[in-house]
Amino acid sequence: MEPDTAPIIVINPNSTEAVTAAIDAAVETLRLAGGPQIVCQTLHEGPPGIESQHDADSVIEPLCRTIAAQDNLASAFVIACFSDPGLYSAREATAKPVLGIAECGILTALTLGHRFGVISILAKSVPRHLRYAGAMGVGSRLAADLPIGLGVAELGDARLTMARMSDVGRQLRDAHGADVLVMGCAGMARYRDELEAALHIPVVEPTQAAVAMALGRVRLGWGAALR
Repeated sequence: MEPDTAPIIVINPNSTEAVTAAIDAAVETLRLAGGPQIVCQTLHEGPPGIESQHDADSVIEPLCRTIAAQDNLASAFVIACFSDPGLYSAREATAKPVLGIAECGILTALTLGHRFGVISILAKSVPRHLRYAGAMGVGSRLAADLPIGLGVAELGDARLTMARMSDVGRQLRDAHGADVLVMGCAGMARYRDELEAALHIPVVEPTQAAVAMALGRVRLGWGAALR
């Protein structure tokens, strides 16, 4: 079967264009000759950052509406927020593959190490992530989920963000036994290479993980015959 040449659409569910730009840069290495193209979009109806359950719930309707409106234009969709907001509703809005970066990031981490740690933005994000890991059935492989104490808008401060992420990453590695880390926010994308070099363990940037999976789905045509 010939692979679908329509683009993979990556949607940032918050309204911060700087986050979308960081996502776009992070997936550049996955833009391959022969496609499909990878198009990054901002959900302008979303909050500046998705930092609470309420924030995550608030974007479900506009996110699903955006996906449904582009159903005939895309080969797959990626929801680029670590809360995977509206993932299951979005899968009802289109017959195309819809991937969430938290699910894909965690599944990728499980192939790189035995116990994964999550670096979150804020303490109030942690319970949401723990519920999700439990729902996925991977709680026994989660070493810990620790916050850096910065909101989405503050992640642009490169020096402060790297210092906080490095400190939390060392805690996850040394005190909690994590042998692979997952970045718990799409806004952290630009720091993956530097963090991995500093900590000497694999670091998963979840949007890259989700787009890589989407590429595989599209190129191999998995599920295409069912649509």
